[in-house]
Amino acid sequence: MKRKTGFCFASVLVLAALVMFGLSAPVHAEWPTSPISLIVAYPPGGATDFQARIVTMLAGDEKYLGQPIVIINKPGAGGQVGWNWCIEKGTKDGNTMLSYNVPHFIAQSIVYDTKYDTDKFEAVANWGADPAVLIVPKDSPFNSVKDLVDYAKQNPGKITITGAGMFVGHHIAVLQLSKAAGIKMTYIPESGGVPAMQAVVAGKVKAGFNNLSDAFRNQDRIKIIGVADLERHEFLPNVKTFKEQGLDIDDASVNFRGVAFVKGVPQDIIKKCADVFPKMFNDKKVLGKMKDSGSPVRVMNRDQLTKMFKNTENSLKPLLAELREKKKK
Repeated sequence: MKRKTGFCFASVLVLAALVMFGLSAPVHAEWPTSPISLIVAYPPGGATDFQARIVTMLAGDEKYLGQPIVIINKPGAGGQVGWNWCIEKGTKDGNTMLSYNVPHFIAQSIVYDTKYDTDKFEAVANWGADPAVLIVPKDSPFNSVKDLVDYAKQNPGKITITGAGMFVGHHIAVLQLSKAAGIKMTYIPESGGVPAMQAVVAGKVKAGFNNLSDAFRNQDRIKIIGVADLERHEFLPNVKTFKEQGLDIDDASVNFRGVAFVKGVPQDIIKKCADVFPKMFNDKKVLGKMKDSGSPVRVMNRDQLTKMFKNTENSLKPLLAELREKKKK
């Protein structure tokens, strides 16, 4: 009996050691074990949706995640519908990611009482930076920013101008243009870049701000008369910046795109993705397809992105403070 008791006691010790050792290893080391959902807060076919499908197309490769990423579109209110959904209903097991847009979600969280802000999202990696460009219908009499500004000064409020929602990069570009040129325009927000582009193509508005990448793919149907960035872009080398055309408009409206998690996802999963995604975004196949489609690439890692979120928030607060106070009244 003593031998049997000793054997049992030794077995218990070994089992306890194994349990303790197992608990010291990452609990989610095998993640992912199934396809991952990526929530895109804009309609199918727009720049965010289009690019998200390109930059995640290799996720199923074993050298990256070993599981495919499935795009799920939840458009509305310039991104608010999709991002609020992520906070309220998205899983926190790593199987629900979101595609963010900056300055969009940051500006909206400043002006509106959204469920999200920079403290609710865990930055993972950035894949691109898409400047806002000023576009007009193909048959428009405006061939430069000066043409549009001169008309607006002679006809206050008669310029109708569209963009992909409220307090997205396009809206910020409109606010900057109004202030820099001293003009009044009527802003008409759409649910995303695609309907905003369609409104310009159809001549329903006199002008619009849209993504450079979308404008690049539609340049046979529109005129592009200004770039809201600090320098001209390689995809549109003949289109002048606003600064070149005499207006003090910087790069505050440039649309940064990437992936993030909602706060609460296990840190080992976040760290794994923070390592994998920049490599995937820089894959030659991804870069080739992005270039062919006129989609600007700017890969940033988790640390760079976290700092960018906070810097953008700090720069937008003064710009949008007055608008938030008016909204409260």
